[in-house]
Amino acid sequence: MSQREGGVSGGPYASLNLSLSVGDEPAAVARNRALFEAAVPARVTWPWLEHGAAVVRLGAHEPRHAARPADGCWTREARVACTVTAADCMPVLFALRDGRAVGAAHAGWRGLAGGVLEATVEAMCTGTSASPADVQAWLGPCIGPRQFEVGADVLAAFGEPSDHPDRGRFVARTAPDGTPRWLANLPRLALDRLQAVGVGLVIDSTLCTVENPSRFFSFRRDRITGRMAAAIWRD
Repeated sequence: MSQREGGVSGGPYASLNLSLSVGDEPAAVARNRALFEAAVPARVTWPWLEHGAAVVRLGAHEPRHAARPADGCWTREARVACTVTAADCMPVLFALRDGRAVGAAHAGWRGLAGGVLEATVEAMCTGTSASPADVQAWLGPCIGPRQFEVGADVLAAFGEPSDHPDRGRFVARTAPDGTPRWLANLPRLALDRLQAVGVGLVIDSTLCTVENPSRFFSFRRDRITGRMAAAIWRD
């Protein structure tokens, strides 16, 4: 996974912004992407994300830019990088234990509630005849449980009661204007869903994008900002 240093962008996008859709200079983003691609010994396809649960299989000759929207992808091909971008949403990388397939998912709260992680695991297992117990997952840096303040709509999306929410997932608090709010634990929500479908191993990076401004872009912290990328590939 990239961090925010090492690129050529300036201002709020300094310096390794990898997104063309946040207002940065296209020439700077192109240079940043070339730097990222040079560091990855595999063909990178830049995703078209919609905060949904669609999953695609990447082929050996995948174009540099995704031809269709999807927040999850997987492949059995060698040197094809499954890539997602993020700045507070959680990048999740997958691999079968025997290395036959890898995958990646972009898990903000909407995609997570919509089942993008389960859909990615199912696609990988269906395409390889593997079982979820054969899958390993890595939870990348994202907005952490001390920073992710949400409203009742997010609780409802996860089927969580607002009067007695699971304190491991949501902690109640009150906004200055008296509005009920909650702190959401995105990594815990992801872990619960992956364990529910039987994923064999889940590793949490435990890194918060909001609390590490020198390392990570954060939309919640800065609003106008860049994006990192996380990639996984088979040699």
